[in-house]
Amino acid sequence: MNKTVIITGASRGIGKAAAIKFASEGYNVVLNSKNGGENLENTLKFCRNICGDRVIAVNGDVSDSSFVKELISTAMTAFGRIDVLVNNAGISYVGLIQDTSDDIWQNVLNTNLSSVHYCTREVIPHMLKNRPESDAEPVTAGRIINISSVWGNVGASCEAAYSASKGGINAYTKACAKELAPSGISVNAIACGFVDTDMNGHLSEEERLDVISQIPASRAADPKEIAEIIYHTAQMPAYLTGQIITADGGWI
Repeated sequence: MNKTVIITGASRGIGKAAAIKFASEGYNVVLNSKNGGENLENTLKFCRNICGDRVIAVNGDVSDSSFVKELISTAMTAFGRIDVLVNNAGISYVGLIQDTSDDIWQNVLNTNLSSVHYCTREVIPHMLKNRPESDAEPVTAGRIINISSVWGNVGASCEAAYSASKGGINAYTKACAKELAPSGISVNAIACGFVDTDMNGHLSEEERLDVISQIPASRAADPKEIAEIIYHTAQMPAYLTGQIITADGGWI
């Protein structure tokens, strides 16, 4: 039976690249996006060209716990199992602390951090079903990969809400890893640096070049590179857990 991956925020950028990578490696793929529309449809078409009907798209907001239940139920109905969860959905906000309203703060934390908890909580019972009948071999029940940021490691000026949400993801990753390791579910995070995605589209060319000048690798990451890291993390032995894997070209 083919393994199944759920990818949130899969309509573009890192999520889209990860979906295409998992589809090309034989996984059943469950795509999710809050806004759906043409971007999600394009990702769905890309994946269908690779894996046919082994991909579905579920439009909805993973910061809503009731929708997350629907998402997981739909995935189980379609494919009967969940092996990998990639918590990728996220938004950014750039602004001074005193300009960060209650609504902005809650929106960033709910989208970036609460969604990780809701999705993780809902997949655990289904991943536990993947445990082998015999524990003679190292138990492998599931993989949870959270997409974080270098700003979750060190914080960024004018991105307090975003940094807090990603720092929360890092702490949540480590806590979940300790709790779930006995069950054979590994939990790791990828702390991304400067990636060539729409999220960084607000930068002017001058600002973009200034950031790149600070990166030893002298360039932004391609989303496909992050997708490769996500995929290979999902293939690692379950003993690799609780890690914040930083992918930033030597930047931070």
